[in-house]
Amino acid sequence: MKSSVVTKLFIWTTALCVLILAVIYVGQTVFFKQFYINQKVADVQASLQAFEQEYAQKRNDIEAVRQLEQQFYRQHNTWVTTLDQLGNIRDAADFSVEVRLFPEKGNPFANRTLVLPLYGLLNAEDLYQRSRFLRPGEMVAIDVFQSGEELVPYRLEVEYDKVWFENKYFVKKEHEIISKNPNPAEKSEEFPNRLLYGTITQAHLPDQGETPRFLYSNPAFVDRIKQFQADLLVNPEKAKPAGPLTYQVAENAISYQLFVQPVQYANEQPIYLFAMTSLQPVDEAISMIEDYYVYLILFVLLLILLSSFYYSKQIARPLLAINQTTKKMASLDFSEKIPVVSHDEIGDLSRSINQLSERLHAYIEQLQQDIEKEKQLEHTRKEFIAGVSHELKTPLSVIQSCLSIVKDGVASHKKDYYFEAMEKEVNRMDLLIIDMLELAKYESGTYKMQREPFALHEVIEQVCDKLRPDIEGKQLHLHKQLVPVVAVANQLRIEQVVVNFLTNAIRYTPEGEVVVVSIRDEGRMARVSIENKGSRIPEEQLEKIWDRFYRGEPSRQRSTGGTGLGLAICKKILELHDVPFGVCNTEEGVEFFFLLPKNE
Repeated sequence: MKSSVVTKLFIWTTALCVLILAVIYVGQTVFFKQFYINQKVADVQASLQAFEQEYAQKRNDIEAVRQLEQQFYRQHNTWVTTLDQLGNIRDAADFSVEVRLFPEKGNPFANRTLVLPLYGLLNAEDLYQRSRFLRPGEMVAIDVFQSGEELVPYRLEVEYDKVWFENKYFVKKEHEIISKNPNPAEKSEEFPNRLLYGTITQAHLPDQGETPRFLYSNPAFVDRIKQFQADLLVNPEKAKPAGPLTYQVAENAISYQLFVQPVQYANEQPIYLFAMTSLQPVDEAISMIEDYYVYLILFVLLLILLSSFYYSKQIARPLLAINQTTKKMASLDFSEKIPVVSHDEIGDLSRSINQLSERLHAYIEQLQQDIEKEKQLEHTRKEFIAGVSHELKTPLSVIQSCLSIVKDGVASHKKDYYFEAMEKEVNRMDLLIIDMLELAKYESGTYKMQREPFALHEVIEQVCDKLRPDIEGKQLHLHKQLVPVVAVANQLRIEQVVVNFLTNAIRYTPEGEVVVVSIRDEGRMARVSIENKGSRIPEEQLEKIWDRFYRGEPSRQRSTGGTGLGLAICKKILELHDVPFGVCNTEEGVEFFFLLPKNE
């Protein structure tokens, strides 16, 4: 009776693979998550110790502390700040309003000026939409939580407009206490709050377009601070940490690890180091996996070796007969054929190998083509690395040369000139790094492009006004053909695309020529076009100009171009908007264009 080798191979191979898969899955599911969390917590705690030491030296310098927070985030991908004894972010007066309380009888806080940190009452992204209600002179009602002689505002109502700003965590605890015990007298003991009235005297708000404080840009982090403050003040016996404390929270299906570390300096009120880190960053996860898999791979290798030994003894013995022939085939020698001596699966395998030997020659050419494609990909990667190296090498060389000249005292009367040259090169490198980070952000797949209606023609007018000195400097003629259009897109990003397209047009248009900026209504879409006269792009380069570090000049001179990333960033922005865009040669020059949906 024919003994089925296929059946044996199937049973043993399936059992082995299922066993290995089960070991990997169980190990990763059961052990890896806890291993990752423990390792992450240990790393962040060690980093916080170093942060505390640096903070102790710089705590009286507000700007230095903020730079220290940003540097900590860049190095450890962890948000960190310091809170006072009441749970308020320290030095938050840059984002606040000052309220002068009314002189009420029996009110111990009458005529007192309260400073209300706005981060606890509204998010940074709502600032520009709602800050118009926070005008000096407006009468307001303030709900405050009283902690001894200190007042912590948690709700603000602008009396005239009846607009509410509130800390939802304080409000939630207030509602919980009311629902648990509606007696007002008993409620005041658990939740000692007051309702105060006053007038806004000053509002400290960022100007339109100004970037708020770095930590305000992360709503999840600010929310955790507000929740910690509410717990700390309302339930101090439970929430006030006696020592370093870590715990996990979830936000938008993402897990975060929070760190609270009490710190007290001599003759000062106690403060808290408050940090938050995500447990799911890709780079950190990969690093943890590499450390974890060192142990897992050793175990799996041992298991595979033991199983394969028995497997080869029992099953693979009949396959040794074709070993010599297959070795020659591995050396691409297909002249020898395997003799077919059986009519079972081994015989079928021999015939299949003989057929494979005959057909492999036909596939060698295809294989060579695949190798060429791989070489092309490798060439692209090397080209990108070379581009980065090239862009950084030149400014570094200039800086090194200037430093040598200044250090040696040569041409000391031109010292300011060399310092200015070094500053320009540093700024150029900074711009290159910013562009690379921005491009990486768009290519990460996690960036969400926010869209809203805006006046497209007004944005283009503003860009033209902004670049007018460059246009007049080259004696160019700017023709605008703009129709009023309200488009739906991300205004800042579209403005960035227009600035880049128009800057390229100015850079590559000969003096005295024409640049045409137009908006054309095409039904549900608006077509934005920027055309420069007098200079065309070779057809074979039209698709390449969107690549990183690609410039049309073979010399790749930096003086005639930017960082080489502008058009690549524009491409990603427009792809994230999912709109048509492109570049084409016209009869008299080059046209860059894109389409945006109109507001219906």
